[in-house]
Amino acid sequence: MDDPSFDFLKSKFHVTKKTYKVLQDLAKRRKLLSGESIVEQGNKSNNVAFLTSGLMRAYSTLESGKEITKNIFVPISFVGPFSSILKDKPSLFCYEALVDSTIFEIDFHEFIKISRANIDISNLYNRILESVYVLYEAKQLETAALDATQRYLQLKRRIPNIENLIPQYQIASYLNISPVQLSRIRKTLK
Repeated sequence: MDDPSFDFLKSKFHVTKKTYKVLQDLAKRRKLLSGESIVEQGNKSNNVAFLTSGLMRAYSTLESGKEITKNIFVPISFVGPFSSILKDKPSLFCYEALVDSTIFEIDFHEFIKISRANIDISNLYNRILESVYVLYEAKQLETAALDATQRYLQLKRRIPNIENLIPQYQIASYLNISPVQLSRIRKTLK
């Protein structure tokens, strides 16, 4: 039987069956209901997740109550408060399931401990960091170079039915525009 998680890790990060087995032994499968979080803003967690189904987001709530959505994660993605874990500080973001989702959680410190003794896991970690950096750089360029309509169309290409999955204010927050502006964009595109 095919295993999409293994297939992804093998194709993207050159993971062997042996390395995948190590990851399986470390990981705990968890189902999240829509609205459930893996870490709340202001809290700490040592876990990072591998999203295999559903949608998640990383968002921060300002003192004014306004939400800023930093990212929307689709399968298959790595999700978690990496900065919080690395700095041993509370998370600046809440990591929340937007729809019912399935993740595999790994204790980051255990993963690092194993990576120090296992070159394949260490190499995997390096490739994941490289991949996350490339995605981060692309997101920065998209935000700086594209206007709101282009960013919306880009999001729709990535998640074609997003309007049916999450509230408009969350889409607007991700695009860094107001819900009214999003409504105008959608109206002009019809």
